[in-house]
Amino acid sequence: MLSAAEAVSVIQSNQRVFVHQGCAEPEPLLEAMTDRAAELSNVEVIHMAMMGSARYVEPQFGKSFRHNALFIGANVRKAVQVNRADYIPIFLSEIEGLFLDGSLPIDVALMQCTPPDRNGFVSLGPSIDASLTAAKMARHVIAITNPQMPRTHGDTFLHVKEIDVLVEGDFPLAELEPREATEEHRAIARHVAALIPDGATMQMGIGAIPDALLELLTNHKHLGVHSEMFSDGIIPLLESGVIDNSRKKINLNKVVAGFVLGSRKLLDYIDDNPIFEFRQTRYTNDPFQIAKNPKVCAINAAIEIDLTGQVCADSIGELPFSGIGGQVDFIRGAARSEGGMPFICLPSTAKGGNVSRIVNRLKPGAGVVTSRGDIHWVVTEYGAVNLHGKNLRQRAQQLISIAHPDFREQLDRECAALRLT
Repeated sequence: MLSAAEAVSVIQSNQRVFVHQGCAEPEPLLEAMTDRAAELSNVEVIHMAMMGSARYVEPQFGKSFRHNALFIGANVRKAVQVNRADYIPIFLSEIEGLFLDGSLPIDVALMQCTPPDRNGFVSLGPSIDASLTAAKMARHVIAITNPQMPRTHGDTFLHVKEIDVLVEGDFPLAELEPREATEEHRAIARHVAALIPDGATMQMGIGAIPDALLELLTNHKHLGVHSEMFSDGIIPLLESGVIDNSRKKINLNKVVAGFVLGSRKLLDYIDDNPIFEFRQTRYTNDPFQIAKNPKVCAINAAIEIDLTGQVCADSIGELPFSGIGGQVDFIRGAARSEGGMPFICLPSTAKGGNVSRIVNRLKPGAGVVTSRGDIHWVVTEYGAVNLHGKNLRQRAQQLISIAHPDFREQLDRECAALRLT
């Protein structure tokens, strides 16, 4: 087998390189590529959020590499915001279509995988999402094998014949430790937990609110999971039998997801565990597939929401922050599910309580991720309101009722100025 440095020598200037994302980042291959910076120019590097380093976005490599983010992770956020990198706003369910229809042809895919099994198959482990399709569509695939990679079930496999170069490795995977929940997060979670019925099919995003919510579902029964991702908080509910996936209409008895972000404990838990079925996000995030399950409860976050129900979730004003991700996919899928409930959850304030997240107008340049036509449940620590079918005046009144008390009088005045009273 070749070394990482020898393997990435195939990368040439002006090419597009896809990088396996999430906890599956092939760090040695990325480092070897970055070490070749002096030999390269205008290499486009694309991926969603990664947990490891992204040295190639540092200023000194600006002529060699330019990142094009399909979802903005913390390690590339500054580069995007200062225009050293780019961002593609796109629904998670549609990313693979860019590879399949030739909109984003991939010259080289850098992947991480398990060692080949006796039949010559490797698993892409905790990150299938758009990565499997990217690898299948790439002109040249370089994969680093790692015995520390979990072997996952579902549509997770490549055959060694589909890989141009295999590199041997043995290194810890990138991890994401759970974020500590605040009392605000717990209060939001309590409001949501009270609305979730037994037999619900759950979609949880990442963060303290979903983790806090999972802790409150211990008395529920027959929950299922169909989600683009999940993290450590799912484990106790699986072990206690609260999540048994027995009421789902598709993928019965299976936890379905495109990827996971979590700790080593989670990576070990999914290893060779047949209860998990990992699928590409064009399946997990397809609203028509999502809607086939009953009582889909989709839990997603927001940065701010205006008084008419427009949700900004990917930027702070004009500054890109994260991405559209799967929010709209699951908002729409849950809305069409029998008994489904789409939730947007956010603390009522930011910056230590000095700024309201419920606003009369979104910040200039803010992106609308979830439109006011898609909005249903909105939850802060002060309550939960359902805006679906409500007129603009009713929406404003309901949102003000769950705003922080310090801002309600101001929002009332702004509401009057907007002729929403």
